[in-house]
Amino acid sequence: MANLSQQTCEACSIDAPRVSEEEIAQYKQDIPEWQIVERDGIMQLERVFKFPNFQQALDFTYKVGQLAEEADHHPALLTEWGKVTVTWWSHKIKGLHKNDFILAARTDEVAA
Repeated sequence: MANLSQQTCEACSIDAPRVSEEEIAQYKQDIPEWQIVERDGIMQLERVFKFPNFQQALDFTYKVGQLAEEADHHPALLTEWGKVTVTWWSHKIKGLHKNDFILAARTDEVAA
């Protein structure tokens, strides 16, 4: 399998399949620091990124926002002093799609 961050996102329609448990296990290998959380019955990928100050957290938030716009897929971003919480999920299917894992991997690259 190619590096997850290098894979292409596909258009996600309301009838797109959610990832299977097997796919989750496979994709998580590339993004081990991300957690799967469930909110209101919806599985989501989440990670907290730490920074030494607010400005660096804000800069990171902006870069992730640019990444999201390019992919036309948008996470929840919570920016606080010294940290940013990024949460990816596919709103249309109310769960996780391969795109979420691809963008989590790209988010890791932005943070590196």
